Amino acid sequence: MPESKCRAAEKVKPAASPAAEKPADIAGNISYHAQYSPHFSPLAFGPEEAFYATAESVRDHLIERWNDTYLHFHKTDPKQTYYLSMEYLQGRALTNAVGNLGITGAYAEAVKKFGYELEALAGKEKDAALGNGGLGRLASCFLDSMATLNLPAWGYGLRYRYGLFKQHIAKEGQEEYAEDWLDKFSPWEIPRHDVVFPVRFFGHVEILPDGSRKWVGGEVLKALAYDVPIPGYKTKNAISLRLWEAKATAEDFNLFQFNDGQYESAAQLHARAQQICAVLYPGDATEEGKLLRLKQQFFLCSASLQDMIARFKERKPDRVSGKWSEFPTKVAVQMNDTHPTLAIPELMRLLMDEEGLGWDEAWDITYRTVSYTNHTVLPEALEKWSQIVMRKLLPRHMEIIEEIDKRFREMVISKHKEMEGKIDSMKVLDSSNPQKPVVRMANLCVVSSHTVNGVAELHSNILKQELFADYVSIWPNKFQNKTNGITPRRWLKFCNPELSEIVTKWLKTDQWTSNLDLLTGLRKFADDEKLHAEWSAAKLACKKRLAKHVLDVTGVTIDPTSLFDIQIKRIHEYKRQLLNILGAVYRYKKLKEMSAEEKQKVTPRTVMLGGKAFATYTNAKRIVKLVNDVGAVVNNDPEVNKYLKVVFIPNYNVSVAEVLIPGSELSQHISTAGMEASGTSNMKFSLNGCVIIGTLDGANVEIREEVGEDNFFLFGAKADQVAGLRKDRENGLFKPDPRFEEAKQLIRSGAFGSYDYEPLLDSLEGNSGFGRGDYFLVGYDFPGYIDAQDRVDAAYKDKKKWIKMSILNTAGSGKFSSDRTIDQYAKEIWDIKPSPVA
Repeated sequence: MPESKCRAAEKVKPAASPAAEKPADIAGNISYHAQYSPHFSPLAFGPEEAFYATAESVRDHLIERWNDTYLHFHKTDPKQTYYLSMEYLQGRALTNAVGNLGITGAYAEAVKKFGYELEALAGKEKDAALGNGGLGRLASCFLDSMATLNLPAWGYGLRYRYGLFKQHIAKEGQEEYAEDWLDKFSPWEIPRHDVVFPVRFFGHVEILPDGSRKWVGGEVLKALAYDVPIPGYKTKNAISLRLWEAKATAEDFNLFQFNDGQYESAAQLHARAQQICAVLYPGDATEEGKLLRLKQQFFLCSASLQDMIARFKERKPDRVSGKWSEFPTKVAVQMNDTHPTLAIPELMRLLMDEEGLGWDEAWDITYRTVSYTNHTVLPEALEKWSQIVMRKLLPRHMEIIEEIDKRFREMVISKHKEMEGKIDSMKVLDSSNPQKPVVRMANLCVVSSHTVNGVAELHSNILKQELFADYVSIWPNKFQNKTNGITPRRWLKFCNPELSEIVTKWLKTDQWTSNLDLLTGLRKFADDEKLHAEWSAAKLACKKRLAKHVLDVTGVTIDPTSLFDIQIKRIHEYKRQLLNILGAVYRYKKLKEMSAEEKQKVTPRTVMLGGKAFATYTNAKRIVKLVNDVGAVVNNDPEVNKYLKVVFIPNYNVSVAEVLIPGSELSQHISTAGMEASGTSNMKFSLNGCVIIGTLDGANVEIREEVGEDNFFLFGAKADQVAGLRKDRENGLFKPDPRFEEAKQLIRSGAFGSYDYEPLLDSLEGNSGFGRGDYFLVGYDFPGYIDAQDRVDAAYKDKKKWIKMSILNTAGSGKFSSDRTIDQYAKEIWDIKPSPVA
C-alpha cells in the first residue's frame, strides 16, 4: 500500500457509527471496521482492504433497516410472499446499496479521506456467483422492486460456493474454471446460526399404527441460513435474500475411521454436504449428476418451506394447532420456473406427516399457497425427472406425486369427460417408455398451482394456446401474463450516470427512478438539438468507457466513433449468436471485395458478443470458438479493420453488462420467433437508448409497440409461421439465399483457421434429422437479417435520425420496470399489500 494512504488511514479516528450519514462519521465507521472487524494484517489498507471495510460500514445501515423491517413484519403479521429460485444474479452490491440508501455522495467523500475513489473500491467487489442468466437476473430485479414497493417478501436460494463457472477464452475456445467469489468472504451475507433445518435424502417410508406415513432413515443434512439484505430505493424497508448452505454435524464425523486412516470414509457425509452447494447446475449426464441436481432442488424447497412454517407459527404461537386454514392467507409461494417444483410434494408432506393434516386439507392449503412462473417453451428445459431416481432419493414425495397424478386423472374423467382422450399428455407421470418413466415437473406445477403465468404477452399466449392449452379448457382463469421488467435503479440510474443526469434534467424530476412511466415526457424533446448534443456526448462517454474495458480484457483496440453493435446473453442455438457471426462473416467478405473508394462509404461497425456456453453444450462452444476465430482474422486485417471489428467479451456477468449496455448503440435480440419467453436484456438496452434489431419474439413484441415501429429494426419469421417453415424444410422446399451460402463457404474455406466447423455448419444443412435441418431457421431468416442490417447502416449515417431513435427508445421503456411487474404480481397473484416501515 502507498505510504500516503497508510498515513491517511491513520489520521481517520475509528469510531463505531452504524447509522452514519455525514462523510466524517462514515469515514470513522470505515476506520472502525478496518481495525475492529479485521480480515487482513493490521498495517494493510490497500484498495481491497478499503473495499471490505467500506462494505461492512454500508452493511451496518442495511442490518439496521433489515432488523426494523423484520420486527415490523413480525408485529403487523401481513401476508408475505416467498420467492423460490435456483438462481439470483445479483451483481456488485456496493454501488447499488449506497444508491438505494441515498448516501452515494457521502460515501464518495468519506473514502476520499483515505485517498480512494468510491468507483475504484466498488471495482474490487466480485460478482456473487449465484446465477447464470436472465432467470437469475430477473429474480434479483424482482427482489429490488419488492423492497422498493415496501412489500412483505422474502427470497430463497442456494449459497453456491463456485457458481456456474468463470469463462476463459483460450486458443482452443472456451475454458471453464471455478468462480472464486467466496475465496475470501462476502461482506454482505450474515450467517444465521439459529436458523438451521434438517433435510433428509433416501431412506424409506414407514406406515405407523394409525395409518399415517413417516419418512425415515437415509441421510440427514443441515441447512444453515445466510441472509443478504436487499434495500429498497428511498424507503426504510430492507428485505432479505436467504441462501441455504448444506452442512453435516460433528456427530457425522467418524473419529474411529479417521484415526484408522480411513480419512475419506470418516468425513463422507461432510463431503456430500459440500457437493450440494458447490456448483450451479452440475452436469447431469450421469446418474450421480442427476441425483445431485435433484438434491439441490429438494434442499432449497425443504429448507425454505420449513422456514416459512416456522415463521408462520412464530408470529402467532396459537397457530400450532387447528389454524392451518390461515396458512394461504399469510403465505404465498412463487416458484421461479420448474426448479422449485418439489415445493409442492414437500409442503404436502410437511402438512400431513409433520403437522397431522389429512390429504384434503393439506391439498387445499398447498393449492391456495403455490403459484408457478413458466419461463420456457423449449422441450429440453421443461424438466422431466426419472421416476426411478425420484423414488430412490425422495420415496415419500414419489408417493405424494403418484397420488396427485391419480386424483387429477380421476377428476378429469369425472368432471371433464370430453378431455379424457387428452389425459396421456396432461398427466404428471409419464410411463409411455417403460424403460424411462418420468415425472413431468411442468405438468405437476400446472396441476398443483392456483395461478400459472408466462413472462411476455406472446409467451403467455403460446402457453395458453399450445403448451398448456388442454389445461386451459379445465381451468380457464388459472393462466395469466406478467411481462417481465428490470429495475431502473441498477440499469440506468447507477450504471449510466451520464444519461441519468440528462433524463432528470429534461424531465425536471428524478421521480422517473421509481415511476418509469415518466420517461414518456422525453418524447416532446425528441427533436431538440440541445438534447441531441447532450445525449450524444453522454453516449460517447459510455462508449469510451466500454472501449477501455474491451482493451483491458481482450487487448483489442476499438474505435468509439464506430457503431457499437452488441449481443450479450447465454450462448444457445435458439438465441442465434450463429446468425450474428454469419452476418459478420458475410460483411467481412463484402468488405474484402470492395474498392478503397467503396469502403469510404461504409458505416464502420464494432460487433461485440458475450455469454457463457454451458460446459457440455458442444455446438454452443463451437459458436464461441467461431466468434473468436473470426475476430482474430478480421481485427488483424489492415484492409478492413478500420471498418469492421469482431470482439468476444469474456466472462460475461452483471458487472460487465453494466459497462456494455450503456455503451451500446445497436443490440441484437434475434432468437427464433416463439422460442424466447421474454428476454430482459432487450429492456436494459432500450432503457439506455440503444436501438434493437430483432425478431417478433418474447418481449421484443411489446418493446416495439412501446418505442414505435420506426425505432426498431424488424426482420424474420413470425411465431405462427415457424412450424410450417420447418415442415417445408423437411419436405425439401427450402431454397437458401446465395448470401447465406457465401458466408458458410468462407468458413469452410479455412479463412478463419483450421478448426473443424463442419459439425456446426452441418446443423444448418439437410432437411431433417438430429443436429441437422436448421431447426432454428438461421438460413430462412438470414436474407431478412442482412437486409435489416443494411437499413441499420443507412440509418446510422443520419446522426440526427439515430439520436432521435435512441431518445425514443428510452422514452418508450416505462412499461418495462420490474416495479410494474411486481405490483401486478402482488395484486393479481399473491394478494399482498405494501407494509412500509414507519
